[in-house]
Amino acid sequence: IYDLASKCSVLLAKDFVHNTFTVILNEEANNSRSLYVEMNQTVIAIYPRLKIAKMYNFSFMDENCQVLDQSLEKNSTNSRGEANTIEVSNQEGVSVSCDFRFDLCTVTLAGWHHGISAGLFGTNDNEAGNEWTLPNGSLTDNGQEFTQSWQVNKCSLVQKKAKPCPVTAKQNICKVFFEEPHSPLR
Repeated sequence: IYDLASKCSVLLAKDFVHNTFTVILNEEANNSRSLYVEMNQTVIAIYPRLKIAKMYNFSFMDENCQVLDQSLEKNSTNSRGEANTIEVSNQEGVSVSCDFRFDLCTVTLAGWHHGISAGLFGTNDNEAGNEWTLPNGSLTDNGQEFTQSWQVNKCSLVQKKAKPCPVTAKQNICKVFFEEPHSPLR
């Protein structure tokens, strides 16, 4: 059990050999957390407190930064959502499931991923002695050093300036309805 007191996004687990999945715990601006799951050109952002999940398929992105709505079956990523749960899996035996009622998410890996993944969730090789492996391959027994080593951002308060994609009028309306803090539809 880890107590992540910092406001940094951290890598929970990643396949470092075949790059079949990445799971990141993101710190959001409004003091909440989201789960970023990437599998086969598809990203699923899960917001447990808001009880929502958003899917983006980057294999169908056009030159104007718009993610096109295409079937997710073409890239072998499956998603299943019920009233209080969402489950995402791929054909390589990776499954991420979140139960919104209990604010609980699980990551399940098939035996094919034995010893080829790493992150805060450990090395997945059934060896207790190397669970606190740092990204450079060395070991630590310091919890703070371990969690800091798997940070995926610099945790600075100044946001990086990136060229934003153009926002359409429809996207602005959706933002007002579904993302504004005081919207009853949020």
